[in-house]
Amino acid sequence: MNEVSTTELRAHEFQLLEALQKHGGKASAEQAAHEAKLPQAAVMRAALALKEKGLITMEETRQSTVKLTSEGSEYAVKELPERRLVNVVVAEGGEAPLEQAATKAGLTGKLVQIALGWTQRKKWAQYNSKTGMLKAAAVPREESDEQLLKTLSTHGEASTESLSPEFKAAVQTLKRRGLVRVDEKTVRTFHVTDAGKHAMMAPAETVTQLTPTLIVTGKWRSVKLQEYNIEAAVANTWPGKKHPYLSFLEEVRAKLVELGFTEMTGTNVETSFFNFDALYTPQDHPAREIFGIYYVKNPEYGDLSAYEDIVQNVKATHENGWKTGSTGWKYTYSIQEARRLILRGHGTCLSARTLVSRNLKVPGKYFSIARCYRPEVVDKTHLSEFNQVEGIIVDENLTLRDLLGVLEKFAVEIAGADKVRFKPDYFPFTEPSVELSAYKEDYGWVEFGGSGIFRPEVTLPLGVNVPVIAWGLGVDRLFMMRAGIDDIRYIFSQDINWLRRMPVT
Repeated sequence: MNEVSTTELRAHEFQLLEALQKHGGKASAEQAAHEAKLPQAAVMRAALALKEKGLITMEETRQSTVKLTSEGSEYAVKELPERRLVNVVVAEGGEAPLEQAATKAGLTGKLVQIALGWTQRKKWAQYNSKTGMLKAAAVPREESDEQLLKTLSTHGEASTESLSPEFKAAVQTLKRRGLVRVDEKTVRTFHVTDAGKHAMMAPAETVTQLTPTLIVTGKWRSVKLQEYNIEAAVANTWPGKKHPYLSFLEEVRAKLVELGFTEMTGTNVETSFFNFDALYTPQDHPAREIFGIYYVKNPEYGDLSAYEDIVQNVKATHENGWKTGSTGWKYTYSIQEARRLILRGHGTCLSARTLVSRNLKVPGKYFSIARCYRPEVVDKTHLSEFNQVEGIIVDENLTLRDLLGVLEKFAVEIAGADKVRFKPDYFPFTEPSVELSAYKEDYGWVEFGGSGIFRPEVTLPLGVNVPVIAWGLGVDRLFMMRAGIDDIRYIFSQDINWLRRMPVT
């Protein structure tokens, strides 16, 4: 290789070589940038140029770093749910009712079942499902997953390569629980070659433009004109673009319109009548409890006077089956309860409103992308505010096979699934009822939602005498599979790097 002359080195290249020499001829890109006081991008451009000239070599290695998630940080301080639960049981003398122990441990909702499941898996306690009693002989020793949480809480992060085998196994367990995340990055290390050591001399002045002054004075003879590589990579530009999730919703909407569906719209505040009663859900159904729905405090009740006949039909259906051939739910129906205002709990209420509309067409196809609200515990698979894509098809010749075909089209064409599966399910307003799950390579199986054929107890009181197939799918989860993300909270992420990486659809 020809020896590099002074005029062939630019200032940044010289600065990088000088920085590497100060580190003994070897340094990472980050170390070199800090030493040379240059931006990372400038260091990489200089490094590529020096590598091409044979003055340095470049080594790339992958480095994995494990960090706590927000939920993991919380448990590092408060302890894992299973530890809190078993500590209470031991403090109570080694045996206590599950509900009582969970309350004292500060566990509610799904955390109770999570804690119970892990006490069984770790063999910390024995649970009698018949009596509801939980037994624990002694406080168990601290396990590797708990130790790792504390270590990460203290040090912020750790290299997975440096962890013990026990901690590496704990990383996988905690990652599945959503308590840690593993970030991977490429570490570039530069090594100065013998040719690079000989090139350590002051760089010649490099100019980027041949000016009249340089020509008149003759100075052009003593300077080096910069050579331009027209094939060199340019800096990334980040123009504004729509949020990837909003673009996905528009794509879903356009696809359904293309398939001949008409969009249904409605307000976020709904009456219990259309959210529950019109869908043959009894007024004492558990979903109406405060833990299943948001009630509006003021005003508390809505107006159903425009639907007086429909309300009476639904009332009779709930009480005695009306003309549907059913026996109904056999209770005294409350019109006052039907008027209760709530935040829409699912998009199916829009289907009920469409079925009573004077504009209903038979045959007809309708859809909505509805924002829904439920008091869920927010985690990687649940949000308290989410979107649901709802649809109905009204036609006298419909069968279950038609419904399955529509669902498969959704999963494959919109979510990018490789295969789908169906299994029987139960909803008060459909019979038969079907649950849709889909699979994608490197992602796994995901439950998308429920569907079925509306029961006569739903359609007949609303004045519809032909079959109606209906579905309500979690469009958020459709997007998660499409985008390859495993945490639903990322849909509303402010991570600018993730938003930039997402392709425009």
